[in-house]
Amino acid sequence: MKTHGIILGIESSCDETGVAIYHTQQGLIAEQLYSQVLLHEAYGGVVPELASRDHIRKLLPLIHDVFHSAQLSLSQLKGIAYTQGPGLLGPLLMGATIAKSLGFALDIPTLGVHHMEGHLLAPFLETSHLTYPFVALLVSGGHTLLVDVQGLGCYQVLGESLDDAVGEAFDKTAKLMGLGYPGGARLSKLAESGNPTRFKFPRPMLDRPGLDFSFSGLKTFALNTWSRSDQSETTRADIAKAFELAVVDTLAHKCERALAQTGRTRLVMAGGVSANTALRARLQQLALQHQIAVFYPRPSLCTDNGAMIAYVGALRLQAGERDAHLAIQVRPRWGLDSLSKPQVTDGSHLKNLV
Repeated sequence: MKTHGIILGIESSCDETGVAIYHTQQGLIAEQLYSQVLLHEAYGGVVPELASRDHIRKLLPLIHDVFHSAQLSLSQLKGIAYTQGPGLLGPLLMGATIAKSLGFALDIPTLGVHHMEGHLLAPFLETSHLTYPFVALLVSGGHTLLVDVQGLGCYQVLGESLDDAVGEAFDKTAKLMGLGYPGGARLSKLAESGNPTRFKFPRPMLDRPGLDFSFSGLKTFALNTWSRSDQSETTRADIAKAFELAVVDTLAHKCERALAQTGRTRLVMAGGVSANTALRARLQQLALQHQIAVFYPRPSLCTDNGAMIAYVGALRLQAGERDAHLAIQVRPRWGLDSLSKPQVTDGSHLKNLV
């Protein structure tokens, strides 16, 4: 049975609690997001047990708030989507448990959604100009992927990081220079005042064919440069600038290769690192140079959020998908290219996506 109407989305894969309501005819109606940054800052990174407990504390109040702001009641809900993976086991279980419990109590379908598919399709929430097929660059704290996207559920991973994800490399480099946690955004902000010519960082894996990435060596290069420097504030900014330029150039060149390899004329960038202004500017240059179109969501939809989960859940629930049983199952490791294409017999409700 296909599910239409009001869909609740729940995101709890890591350290952000996201809740949103999406209507299959009206679009995104309301959303709430709570970040656990202050909770984990004292530990220099995410503590899974603390993250899990905080999701439990925040999810039900956020659900109440989002329905209140939308002036809707739970009785109007037609389906619930939640992040099933990938992510941290405990936090995933918290979101799945609440979603399944609400679904059972309200006698409505639930559906586990792939976290990265949420990021991948987030730009559709904001534009009617994006259509399949396209190449997607997914850049976050846990993932760096280049994907050929032929349609909903039709994904071919073209390249990925062989070690640190790009967001992880940003955070680790910031930490080793004393910028604290989470340091990626702080490093990018500091880079704005850096001298782009003082230090020259390598562009990893551009001297070999293929579309895979590697950022651990770049992180080590930054550490060695910092350790041998005078460690002044000026030097900190200059190293941040050199590191960011190296990452941005590497990502842009790999995107260029992927577009040439696939023949696509549209590029989507999503995930937390897609909010980086230097990366956005570089991809806009790429777009002008090759006459392609680049799409990315607004910064609030780049981070983990419930809106993207509600949206993907709505698409798949409309196509007749749903959890087959009440058992609570999450998938901390889950490949994007293992997802299936929905078996849609009447594609009219997906016309804005094809």
